Amino acid sequence: MSRYAPVNFPDVKLEGQFWHERLETVLTRTIPSQHKKLSEYTILDSLKLKQPPPPLRFPRHANGFTVQVFWDSDIGKWIEAASYALAHRRDEDIEAKIEAIVDDFETAQAPDGYLNCWYLGHEPDKRWTNLRDNHEMYNAGHLLEGAIAYFQVTGRRRWLDIMERYLEHIYSVFGTGPGQKRGYDGHEELELALMKLYYLTRDKKHLDFATYLINERGQQPPHFFDVEREARGDAEKQQRYVQGNYEYSQSHKPVREQDKVVGHAVRAMYLYTAMADLAAEIGDADLKRACEVLWDDVMETKMYVTAGLGPSAQNEGFTHDFDLPNQTAYAETCASVALIFWAQRMLHLDLDGKYADILELAMFNGALSGLSRDGEQYFYANPLESDGTPTRWDWHTCPCCTMNVSRLVASVGGYFLSTAQDGVAFHLYGGIDTEVEIAGTMVALREISTYPWSGDIRIEVDPKVPTTFDLKLRIPGWCEGAKVSVNGNAVDVSAAVDGYLTINRDWFEGDVVTMELPMPPVRLYAHPGVIMDAGRIALKRGPLVYCVEEADNPGGRVQRLKLPRDAQLKTEKRADLFDGVVTLKADALAIKEGDWQALYRTDPPQDEKATLTALPYYLWANRGQGSMVVWVPEVQ
Repeated sequence: MSRYAPVNFPDVKLEGQFWHERLETVLTRTIPSQHKKLSEYTILDSLKLKQPPPPLRFPRHANGFTVQVFWDSDIGKWIEAASYALAHRRDEDIEAKIEAIVDDFETAQAPDGYLNCWYLGHEPDKRWTNLRDNHEMYNAGHLLEGAIAYFQVTGRRRWLDIMERYLEHIYSVFGTGPGQKRGYDGHEELELALMKLYYLTRDKKHLDFATYLINERGQQPPHFFDVEREARGDAEKQQRYVQGNYEYSQSHKPVREQDKVVGHAVRAMYLYTAMADLAAEIGDADLKRACEVLWDDVMETKMYVTAGLGPSAQNEGFTHDFDLPNQTAYAETCASVALIFWAQRMLHLDLDGKYADILELAMFNGALSGLSRDGEQYFYANPLESDGTPTRWDWHTCPCCTMNVSRLVASVGGYFLSTAQDGVAFHLYGGIDTEVEIAGTMVALREISTYPWSGDIRIEVDPKVPTTFDLKLRIPGWCEGAKVSVNGNAVDVSAAVDGYLTINRDWFEGDVVTMELPMPPVRLYAHPGVIMDAGRIALKRGPLVYCVEEADNPGGRVQRLKLPRDAQLKTEKRADLFDGVVTLKADALAIKEGDWQALYRTDPPQDEKATLTALPYYLWANRGQGSMVVWVPEVQ
């Protein structure tokens, strides 16, 4: 297993234009506007535990469920994102807002440590009676991640102390001991939060409970969700699981026996993230093998070209192999963010570039598309085709994706590179500055580039004293013909192993590594099993997937466009568009629509010459409504 660990994001300064702009937008607009929305929708007010409880803002569904049961998690994620923002720039107003929230949670916490504002305020007699549906541990996980982030940035322990008291309560209720419930949450999250807490404290009880949650999931007979349903006394009423089966929560069998990715996409990704963390920490080969099998299943049969996950809105997740519809794609923003978490953990199980390739793909495409250019509008679902009706929204009844994308961007520096005792590995590029300890010496590293628009990269290596160590450079899987040199002397790129070129040498102050990663536009073809993409191509350049949007292709819906197989794809730098992007252009054909009078006719449609312009997918739907397509028909 890999000896490398990620560099903490506060230690990585983002200097490149691409990520610096996204970070500034999140810091100055997204996080403040999210707090405003949490207030407007009475989510923050729910912490006050008013009696009698006010009417529900979002009424119960027919099955008795209301989204208000997981409002705590939305607040926890906002605290986490806001804390990450404070690591870049301290803000007294944001800190005061966090402290006010902590005040409310501290007041709300029960004497026995329990802390869930839905149950404390609405159903105090039903605590821990429906883990299958009601997200108690999930809420605890996001609150814990927020507390960890706030402590790491500010050094203030109060919020973390509150959460540790809550954990002590949870540890007393659940487990394999006498009188304990052998339960686990329907929505995984606490597992990965506990791994973070263990890394922070090195207190083994947190590792032990994370291990318990992972090992207990799916054990049967009896299945825990059946046991708790019987205990609720509504076995007849709740005989049928609302989501159909236990695959929805990946609890259909023990995790080490699972070989197909099923159910709710975000739940699955959170679970696999924790599994990979645990496998690395305790050296569990069987758990590692399960992660690898599940990873291959996603990569080979279930992932959109944008790294979106989950075709179905019905279960917010997976259906069957190669089911990847475009216009109805769910591809939840949260799922791509969670895929990034999992990919990073897999990358640190084995330093293999295939994991970094997917991490990068999800980051630039499936996840980043969920946040508007102005930082205040969002996509929950990320379709790969649109007739122009979907629009971004400024909030959602279930606002999980809003804070998921903001906490990702605010901490994105933590994905760029990793260190070991004798080396440093670059996973991403885009303009960063950091200082790390390698082989007992502090080494300043500055990576200069305009990535992802250009693959020309310069890395300045400045150790305090001359030092021997490995510099590992990821050669992206999409790149052919990469060139690398050290101080002007070429390095043999063919020596790269598992996507990383290792340069071992004595490093001196002033050493410079240069990389050339060619980025010609390419056409991608889907597996024949993806029948909805038969006869179509997707366009990609470097890490960016492109789409064809009506704003750049006036004259009607973009579904009328077709790309000849021999048409040359050209790049065009557009300084006037979104502060500078690279678009793709090609000579194309367009179906004539003006002469159609009937819905159907016997005469075939006629084509006319047209120009196709493609924009990076993550930027779509930022210029008003209009049609969009990723997979374009290709003609001979």
